[in-house]
Amino acid sequence: MTNEPQVLQPSEWDAWYASLQSAFAADETSEEQELNRALTESERSIGVWDEGRPVATAGLLSFRMAVPGGAVVPAAGVTMVSVAPTHRRRGLLRSMMRRQLDDVREAGEESLAVLTASEAGIYGRFGYGLAARSLSARIDTARVALELPAGTADEAAGLRLRQSDEAASLLAECESVYARAVPRRPGMLERRPGWERVPLVDPERKRDGASPLRCVVVLRDGEPVGYARYAVRLHWTQTGAAEGEVRLRELEALDPAGHAALWRFLWGIDLTATVVADDRPLDDPLLHLVDDPRRCATAFRDALYLRPVEVGAALAARGYAAPVEVVLEVEDAFCPWNTGRWRLSGDVKGAVCEPTRDAADLSLSVRELGRAYLGGTSLSALAGAGLVREQRPGSGALAAASAAFGSDVQPWLPHGF
Repeated sequence: MTNEPQVLQPSEWDAWYASLQSAFAADETSEEQELNRALTESERSIGVWDEGRPVATAGLLSFRMAVPGGAVVPAAGVTMVSVAPTHRRRGLLRSMMRRQLDDVREAGEESLAVLTASEAGIYGRFGYGLAARSLSARIDTARVALELPAGTADEAAGLRLRQSDEAASLLAECESVYARAVPRRPGMLERRPGWERVPLVDPERKRDGASPLRCVVVLRDGEPVGYARYAVRLHWTQTGAAEGEVRLRELEALDPAGHAALWRFLWGIDLTATVVADDRPLDDPLLHLVDDPRRCATAFRDALYLRPVEVGAALAARGYAAPVEVVLEVEDAFCPWNTGRWRLSGDVKGAVCEPTRDAADLSLSVRELGRAYLGGTSLSALAGAGLVREQRPGSGALAAASAAFGSDVQPWLPHGF
């Protein structure tokens, strides 16, 4: 066996994917496997083989992701990473991470790499920083009321709702809303062909007694302005009282009225007393529309990890909330071509970032740069933890750069990959 990863040949996909599934103890349906086969980019997928058997896997996906400022830029999505338990502690993961980043850099099309992590502690040593979190809530709708502003409530009441017990029947309407929403929030991914099917995957084993996936669309003058995909799990107490759950899978709206109309619909579904919402943005407007946040049982978790592959191109690809002129000293042990000083000059319209020999204003690792890149974590917060250092204390460079890197909305990853 050699630790050198090899490019996946299409004829090897079945064995390669079976190795991945074994590592995650997964039990997928034929429909799920067919979809994953269609979405796999074989030419960007790699594996390590031992005596003809795959023992490690990894893939890259060609995404386009929204960044602060509204641009949607190429990003390499790291996915399908596994190492067989019989081959741990042999450097296989490191060799695959090395190969992926070298390949991305050589191709020259993507300055960012992103991933979701099955275990949060794995990828920091390869320069990936936590760039976006997600919110979950379990809302007692029998006790929590929606408090909609009068104008929003009136406008929402004038919107039309179209509901279907078959979510796929409203696919076109949902995707038109989603496409318009992407540039508005950093971290959102454009839906490349085939990816519109991902949110519709609904195997019975994952329903836990809930209904098949349903959908409701909000229309204004016949034009879709919002949608929600959800399921209903009915439950009765011993006394016969209905205490079912609405399980929200996905919700997107283009304005406050559409958002309010969707939540009011979910609140009013018959025979239910709870809405369970997972994977929502940290700043979901719902948090400001409930009269009792304590009965919403909110929590957050890590979602998207990001690392600049090419620091200069990555920082030049996004906009900045305020004018910025700063020299960053970046340390990147895994991709040493990023190590050095970079002068960043930019504003809301765009930026330039080039190597420089000028004295540094701030110093940080590429991991911290990844954490701050989408605007969800401030440079000042990282400095408070000792992870970003102001080289000339009192200069104001940290405060100015932190404000510039910020985003007016929290970054969010709408679905896994």
